[in-house]
Amino acid sequence: MFERRDLSPAVASVRESHAPEALVLDVGADFETIPSAAAEDLGLLVDELNPSTYPREWLPDDAPSALVAYAGPDFTVGMPGDGTVAWTRQTTPPTVLVKKRAEGTPAAFLEFLLAEAFVQLGTDAPEHFLPFFGDAYRDLDEVVPLGPADVYQIAAALYDAWLGLQTRETFAAWEQTHPDLYDAWIDAGNRLEGRLSTLPRSVARGQTSFPEATEYACSAVKHGLDLPAPFGALDTQAFVEYGADYGVQWASKTFEKLEQGTE
Repeated sequence: MFERRDLSPAVASVRESHAPEALVLDVGADFETIPSAAAEDLGLLVDELNPSTYPREWLPDDAPSALVAYAGPDFTVGMPGDGTVAWTRQTTPPTVLVKKRAEGTPAAFLEFLLAEAFVQLGTDAPEHFLPFFGDAYRDLDEVVPLGPADVYQIAAALYDAWLGLQTRETFAAWEQTHPDLYDAWIDAGNRLEGRLSTLPRSVARGQTSFPEATEYACSAVKHGLDLPAPFGALDTQAFVEYGADYGVQWASKTFEKLEQGTE
């Protein structure tokens, strides 16, 4: 299931700078959440397993089952929306996991995803949006007048933007130190840029759901791209400082305006 992965010199250098102890493993299958029995096999490769649990009171009654399981006592690694490369601090040392789908990922972009994981580990940010929001997740659920899956998607996107605000300066600095990784970061941003300006119109026409648009816009934050309203309000240091509370306030004000626009 798990096999140690060799790193290129550039990616190994980023690991040394940001997460020198991190273990990097190829996973022999794609996954959203690794089955608990398989996840526990990580115990053969790491020094210690440290399963995280969170209060059930943080979750609304209709929270998605995957989120309920994540908060519970089972050793849960990986969640929907994690992408091709995931990481966890529920092991000692922390572990970066490369999914099977990486085999079809362009090599330069995969190098960036690995380097990004080390930078994210180095921020000491929580590994998922649930501990980021904490009990404010219920507040988010209250102000977002959509179903539980949509609330999940918006929460994951907001966490991604918050994390991207803290990592993009590091990526920009790679122009001098790791030009190939820098170029991959720029290229990934260029691929997002064209659609950003059309997001509000796409949502208004029903071509894109608001959660999908939020996910797309928030993924652009780590690239320092100009975001259209209402997403531009997330590109601020205040979001870094106030975290989940800022995200909830943004969602509340945004949906109030959306509802006013339909009246």
